[in-house]
Amino acid sequence: MTEVHGEGAAWEPAVRTKPGWAGRAKTLVREWIPPAAVRLLRRFAGRHWGGLRFEGDFVTWEDAKAASTGYADASILAKVTEATLKVRRGEATYERDSVLFDQIQYSWPLLAALMWAAARSRSRLTVLDFGGALGGGYHQNRRFLDGLGEVRWGVVEQPHYAATGRALFENEQLRFFDTIDECDAKLRPNVIVLGSVLQYLPDPDLVLQALERTSANVMIVDRTPFASIEQDRISVQRVPTSIYEASYPCRILSRKRIRALLSGWNTLETFKCAEGTMSTDVGLRFTFEGFILQR
Repeated sequence: MTEVHGEGAAWEPAVRTKPGWAGRAKTLVREWIPPAAVRLLRRFAGRHWGGLRFEGDFVTWEDAKAASTGYADASILAKVTEATLKVRRGEATYERDSVLFDQIQYSWPLLAALMWAAARSRSRLTVLDFGGALGGGYHQNRRFLDGLGEVRWGVVEQPHYAATGRALFENEQLRFFDTIDECDAKLRPNVIVLGSVLQYLPDPDLVLQALERTSANVMIVDRTPFASIEQDRISVQRVPTSIYEASYPCRILSRKRIRALLSGWNTLETFKCAEGTMSTDVGLRFTFEGFILQR
């Protein structure tokens, strides 16, 4: 059985700033400043846009790991658990990366792809959400998912996340698994979701190869940093202290290389994500992108 555990907290540490004046100000900027001006601001703000920083150009994953705190800090899981419980109790509308929001921050291309996949399967949607933390993707889209005939959402996570998910959040629709093979055998998914996860894996190729062997015929990649480079570049992502004190090894993925690796899948659509274009402190520019694939 293929196991694909990473070393991190939820494999999804991409972040948003806390709600409040700073967050509202950014929203106003995006709504009122012309898109060209926003792009110009981002060009000058670079790696500091949103407080997110990408530092270094490391030779190996181990080098970047040694220069960061890593994903295994138990306090990160505790923060995500606390935030998810608040959403369940109705004290907040939506949680992402332990940050609470009073309004759901949808990824509309992701949701459209889920609905499209369900329509192709007679209103049945069975998801393998790799690195899906405590089911944030399921809760984010539940308002729309509840209109489908059948929904099963399987999160594949590190053992301590999967155990917490099973103990506190599992229900008839939402389940948690330690491995891709286990989720595939129990649920027979028709959709794979990779939401801000490939960049945090020591070996994303190994994970993609394991996912290739599942029953799913649709793959959705979302919120993933790509650059026009021949090989992946390794950096350290530093989380804004307003979220929590943490830093992670992170890959800036070669768009060309990953698309070649997934050449057995047909591309239905590509899209840019809200995080936009950033740069590392050594000048590598990259864009958060997504794509929808079918086979």
